[in-house]
Formats: sequence, structure tokens, C-alpha cells
Amino acid sequence: MIKVDLISGFLGAGKTTFLKKYARFLMGKGLRIGILEYDYGAINIDMVLLGELRGPKCELEMVPAACDADCLARRFKTKLIAMAMSGYDRVIIEPSGVFDMDLFFDSLREEPLENWYEIGSVITVVNADLESDIGETADYYLATQAANAGCIVLSKTQLSSSEEIQATKEHLRTAAERINCTKFTENYLEKDWDELTDSDFLKLANCGFHINDCVKVIAGAESAYSSVSFLDVPKGLDRFLGKVQEMYCDASFGQIYRVKGFIGDEAGNFEVNATAKKVTVTPTKVGKGTVIVIGTELHEAKIKEHIMG
Repeated sequence: MIKVDLISGFLGAGKTTFLKKYARFLMGKGLRIGILEYDYGAINIDMVLLGELRGPKCELEMVPAACDADCLARRFKTKLIAMAMSGYDRVIIEPSGVFDMDLFFDSLREEPLENWYEIGSVITVVNADLESDIGETADYYLATQAANAGCIVLSKTQLSSSEEIQATKEHLRTAAERINCTKFTENYLEKDWDELTDSDFLKLANCGFHINDCVKVIAGAESAYSSVSFLDVPKGLDRFLGKVQEMYCDASFGQIYRVKGFIGDEAGNFEVNATAKKVTVTPTKVGKGTVIVIGTELHEAKIKEHIMG
């Protein structure tokens, strides 16, 4: 049986950064792994970020999420059937932050997937300094992801106070109670990711999962989310960061949850990852001016004019 792990987390939590570290640990143990990316938008930024992992011990696959629920379920199942024939020791699924956990569990209980796969670990990545008001829909996705996790991995703990971390845990408990989830895990990993050891990763690889009966209070909520994608964004890091800040401060652009991509500059190329609360800029070898904006009620024409103008 092939073990399949799910690494979930709401938009901007740091799933892809964590996945790279986890994947390198598994490959270091001699495992051959397949990574399945599921994301919104015409451009899959995370596939580009994970490209450095591709090699004899790691392959990358993608399922586009821009379709209805039935179509997505068929694509998801078909891709996993194909991956089962590829000789992987372990498969890691990184879904969009806007992900219905039932898709994962229901698909793996169906034939023929149940004959080839067994669920390994469900890991949910959550910002240690979680925003207090992220909205009802975001809270729903966050709660369902955390409710099924064998372990909740907190990101950016080194930048967060003990009070902020405690507030995040309380936020998760409250969100879980709101959907009548009574068996919420208290298994947290609270550590600077640069200090994670093989022992930490081994525990995560064996942390398992929980099946919780939660009330599905927002049926089809993923349809409320949309994205705007860009190719060949004009160079200039400061210019781009200024435009991102303006969009977060102006509700007429829509409710923006995440901006991510790659921006060229005279000083080099940079990966930008922005939420309303935090912007991270990291040097990268990726040279394309590729960006995706994710949110709800997005004013696409206005966003495009703003970013490209």
C-alpha cells in the first residue's frame, strides 16, 4: 500500500515552504515520492516553487481546481489512479487553502484507490499569529482542515509571542466548536522550521489523522473564491509591493486573501508572498514576472489595470 499524506492550511499559511522541508526529509530516507498540487488559477505558482525538488526521487503532478465539484472529484481520482502506477513509496497532496476535506477522505475510500492507498498523515499548517477576523468562510475551511489533522504545524512561531500563539489555538478551538467538532486535536508542533530535526519529521510522518463529524455549514463555499493571474508583470519590486499594499487597503478591488508570485528587479528576482498582515520577499532563481491574486468578489478588470499599469 502507498501511504498518502495531506498537507493542508488556509491561504498564506506556508504549506509549500513546509512541504519542501518534509519532502526532502522523506527523500533523504530513500523514499521515492510523488507530489500532487491542487490549486486555483490559470498559473500554479506552487508548482514552480517545488520545481527544485523534481528528480529521480520526486515527481510533481497537478490537478487544476477551476471547475465544479463533480469535475474536480473526477480529476482528483483519475490523477491518483495514474500516480498509483508510478512506483511511489509515498504521495503527498498539497491542496489549495480553499479545500473540502471530504474530497480527500471520500476519494481514498472508493475503489480502486482504497486497494492501492492508505492514509498516512494529515498535517495542517496554521500561522502562529493568526488574524483574529478572517471571515466566516475562511474560518470554516480552517476549522475543517485542523479538525481532521493528526498534527497542526504552526508557522512563524519564532516571530510570534506566546500570547499570539495561545490566541491562535483558541481561535481554532472556537472555529471548530462552531461547526460542532468536539474532538479537536491538541497535537501542535511549535518550533522554528529551520530547527526541525529528523525526529520531528518522523513524528509528523506518523502522526495519523482524525475523522470528525463536522456540520457542513457552507456548502459549495469554494465557488465564492476566484483568482486573477498575470504573466510578464513589469519589473520593479518596490513598485509591485506598493501596488499590493494599495489593493489590501482598498475594498473596491475585492476581498483579497493572498498575492503570490515572482517579480524581477534590477537587484535580481524575488518570490513575493503577501497576506493582509504580512509580506515575505525571498530571492529566487525564477525570472518570470508571474503573479496570482486570490480572494472573493474580485474586481478583475480593476486589479489587472492596477498591477500592469
